[in-house]
Amino acid sequence: MTKPEPYSVSETESKTDGLSRRQFIKQTAATTAAFTIVPRHVLGGANYTAPSDKLTIAGIGIGGRGSDDLRGVESERIVALCDVDWDYADGVFKRYPSARRYRDYREMLVQEKDLDAVVIATPDHTHAVISMTAMKLGKHVYCEKPLTRTVGEARALTLAAKQAGVATQMGNQGMAFEGNRLIKEWLMDGAIGQVREVHCWSDRPTHQGRMPLWWAQGIDRPKDTPPIPKTLDWDLWLGPAPHRPYHPAYVPFAWRGWWDFGSGGLGDMGIHNLAPAFSALKLGAPTSVHASSTPVFKETLPLASTVHYEFPARGDLPPVTLHWYDGGLTPPRPRDMEDDMALPREDGLILKGDQGTMLVSGWGGESPSLIPLSKMRAYKRPPKTLPRSIGHYEEWIKAVKEGTPTASSFEFAGPMTEAVLLGTVCVRVGGRKLLWDSDAMTVTNMPQANQYLHYDYRAGWAL
Repeated sequence: MTKPEPYSVSETESKTDGLSRRQFIKQTAATTAAFTIVPRHVLGGANYTAPSDKLTIAGIGIGGRGSDDLRGVESERIVALCDVDWDYADGVFKRYPSARRYRDYREMLVQEKDLDAVVIATPDHTHAVISMTAMKLGKHVYCEKPLTRTVGEARALTLAAKQAGVATQMGNQGMAFEGNRLIKEWLMDGAIGQVREVHCWSDRPTHQGRMPLWWAQGIDRPKDTPPIPKTLDWDLWLGPAPHRPYHPAYVPFAWRGWWDFGSGGLGDMGIHNLAPAFSALKLGAPTSVHASSTPVFKETLPLASTVHYEFPARGDLPPVTLHWYDGGLTPPRPRDMEDDMALPREDGLILKGDQGTMLVSGWGGESPSLIPLSKMRAYKRPPKTLPRSIGHYEEWIKAVKEGTPTASSFEFAGPMTEAVLLGTVCVRVGGRKLLWDSDAMTVTNMPQANQYLHYDYRAGWAL
């Protein structure tokens, strides 16, 4: 795995509101030394509550998904807002008129010394650098999915979150669904026996076979270079990613299909739809992955792909083969489905046990059922023994205040993101079977695949 370049930028580079990038590094180092050794909630014990009844929270990347995330936590105090495009973020600025405004999250984290936590909803390629900076400063972190853009970043954030001891949550909201608890309880009850095979899918980036709807994939880089909008700081938007000219093919929400910025349907909806299986089956690192797809482009993910993972036994749980499908592809129809019943086209999950099959319709574990439906109707459901969620965002807020766990902390989200993104690496190298050594964090049989586990950041950016 390549190592990001250290932060080293000349004093002559641009300043934001009087704070140079070199000054930022000096101030961050000083603040980190003072505050990252012992997190706030540890100082006050397991049930520590902030002096104020409400947390001070900042939003970073607020114009798109971030606006919904902020609504989820606005029971607390939204004191600062950061976005690289103030025109795109204007509606959110108006919703929280008293919040201080920033373009550069690094300046914000230095200036907002009393900040408790941050909500991050920037494009995927900047998740890691922002989350890492916040955690090093002792801030609690909510970060949208997928947790990172690379396998290496996911491993780094998992370790950093454990060391920092802060409350973390990844934005796969389905982990709070009732369906996720039912899946676990039914599996523990032996409803379908031991699960050895999983099928999971999403129609993204297509929708019901129409292309494109969500974002473009299977295309080359545009050749024209239109002017950068006056309200957008393109250099900050790029962050650690390799430099390229601005184009509306990337922003505001067209970036997910580009290798430098996102990870396509697998990184987007795979995180949602695979989470119930990872959680219920206690899946960790796969031992191998292979794939097939439509043509792979240098700049973008293919239009559609299938990815196949092998997971080893976990304690008394048997090995699992997991199959992913995207771009409108779906798995083979289960034999025990009624003839007049159709598979969900948009999102779904099938768990195949040695005594039956479970079909989960919708995204994120939304609606589980045994099939055929006659078996579901005859099934005597077990008692609800697992704790129910108080709400996805509420879990994180409580964790910040009291040190309680969250359903999608980085401890869970990091390893799952690693596995998911290993699938995109496999697709990128043509689908050949990759043997994965998780402890060494390396592909053992195809060394050239390791270059895609991480990349060299642009000068001035580092984890």
